Amino acid sequence: MIGINKSWQVPWTLIAVALAAISAWGFIELLDDVQEGDTREVDEAIILAFRVPGDPADPIGPLWLEEAVRDITALGSTPILVIAVLAVAGFLMLAKAWRPAIFTLVASGGGLILSPLLKEVIDRPRPDLVPHGNTVFTSSFPSGHSMLSAIVYFTLAALIARLIKRRWLKGYALGVAMVLILLVGTSRVYLGVHWPSDVLAGWAAGAAWALGCWLVARWIGLGGDEAR
Repeated sequence: MIGINKSWQVPWTLIAVALAAISAWGFIELLDDVQEGDTREVDEAIILAFRVPGDPADPIGPLWLEEAVRDITALGSTPILVIAVLAVAGFLMLAKAWRPAIFTLVASGGGLILSPLLKEVIDRPRPDLVPHGNTVFTSSFPSGHSMLSAIVYFTLAALIARLIKRRWLKGYALGVAMVLILLVGTSRVYLGVHWPSDVLAGWAAGAAWALGCWLVARWIGLGGDEAR
């Protein structure tokens, strides 16, 4: 008889299940609101709040801030995230921590495939309210930077949490991941390349994917090795 993995009985797992479900539900609700045009007024108001009153072409703040925001937004770009994932996975493989390496590659790689698919299917136009402060090539919903940064940084934070025992260090890893994810998402709105609802949807989809992968990994016993 196949035994039931006891990890599914712990409260943290139940919390993760609930958060994954809430995130997926939030994404679906946002998509519905966007398609019905219910978010347009709020989206426009938030984007304009990041612009000098009366001059939508000029983001608020000095020029160095705009340049800094471009640097921050790069932390959610596909090349940077791929480099980070491959570097971590390579380290884990060299340390013969095969299961965490596989978990990192599968969770992150799956997100890299899912994000452009969602964009292609939904095909929401980019914001036309202000000039774009960053070059863009794809559709708007969900924000790929927001979604992929949530997937990768939450996945790496979960991996670190599995490899260390002190709770405050686990909390620190999660906190750093959340700050990075929030900065990347906010930068997309500041640069005028995404509606705020795109970013919220990206966060929701990314969190749902990362949590789902983490739950599957726990269920099948993946990701439990420690690097030695």
